[in-house]
Amino acid sequence: MDHCVPTVVQGQWRDEFAPLVDVFRANFTERGEVGASLCVVSNGDSVVDIWAGEADPDTGTAWGRDTVGIVFSNTKPATALCLHLLADRGLLRLDDPVMRYWPDYGAAGKGITTLRMLLDHSAGLPALRQTLPDGAAFDWAEMTRRLADEEPFWKPGTRVGYHGLTFGWLVGEVVRRVTGQSLGTFFRQEIAEPLGLDFWIGLPEAVEPRIAPVIPVRPAQAGPRGAFERALVEEPDSATSLYFRNTGGWRPSGFNSRRGRAAEIPAANGITNARGLAGLYAALAGNGEGNASNLLSPAALAQAVQVTSATHEDVTLRVPTRFAAGFMRNMDNRGRNLDSVVLPATAFGHVGAGGSLGFADPARGLAFGYTMNRMGAGVLLNERGQRLVDSLYRLPV
Repeated sequence: MDHCVPTVVQGQWRDEFAPLVDVFRANFTERGEVGASLCVVSNGDSVVDIWAGEADPDTGTAWGRDTVGIVFSNTKPATALCLHLLADRGLLRLDDPVMRYWPDYGAAGKGITTLRMLLDHSAGLPALRQTLPDGAAFDWAEMTRRLADEEPFWKPGTRVGYHGLTFGWLVGEVVRRVTGQSLGTFFRQEIAEPLGLDFWIGLPEAVEPRIAPVIPVRPAQAGPRGAFERALVEEPDSATSLYFRNTGGWRPSGFNSRRGRAAEIPAANGITNARGLAGLYAALAGNGEGNASNLLSPAALAQAVQVTSATHEDVTLRVPTRFAAGFMRNMDNRGRNLDSVVLPATAFGHVGAGGSLGFADPARGLAFGYTMNRMGAGVLLNERGQRLVDSLYRLPV
């Protein structure tokens, strides 16, 4: 039976999920968690919906039921779903060339780029080479113009490199040209509002008081340098370094500004909480039958989650990656002692910078969301989120 938590952790959970709640609590006592939320939906029912800690340590504001925050790259599946909805409605096809909908994008050798390549990080535009002025990240027309003009880093479709920020403008501009609506507006009207989600890409000012500001990772928390960190120092002209540093005002602090939350940056500035992430994936997880979805047809869902790009070393992240059309699949790199996101083979989802996570597992009828305000180290999933996933799958449910 559901019951209210009488101690530091607040919310509700079913008794059989108590071990998962214990791991969530241990993230605070043992792993430096500051504020966080966790939600699990099983066969359409919310079985865990909890939160704890501080939303803003500077003010002492507690994390509440409706606290929300930026979930970074957990925005990408929300953005991708907009394109999948349009494909499901027959308004486009994922293997169409981008320039069919965005003619200017065919410049500089990008004419062969398909919509699917935008979604699975093989399009060849993980960054921009020319230094972006401060504020460019918040100017949609400026960013899409620059991307249309840019020469790809590799022949589209031949390599894989995480499009950490560019993904959102690339996919979002196609959505805008097909629908006449901004990505954030389309997502709100067609996905978030129908599903009843507190999830925005472009935050209304009225929601600002509910925000948990991001607490960036400190250098002392980062640990030994991996290939990604070395590239930032040793390869300033690499896709890795340009992706991380040439952000037009998004880093190092744009994500904690009002303009950063109000803009539409559909790769990185989605704002929600664990309930919102789990609710999004619950619309894809079905009831355990493996292919039921409230959002996409079975054929469209199968196309969305099929692995279409994989590599032993991602051009941007410098670790092995596996992507579907807007989703991450299991990336178990532990055998090489590299960053990982270890999910069941039947699951699909995404991690966000610093450690947030959302995913669906239709084979089990599960949807999962975890968000937090203190970022952790690494380019995929850190210990806090992975322990929650591991705990969930140890349960006999």
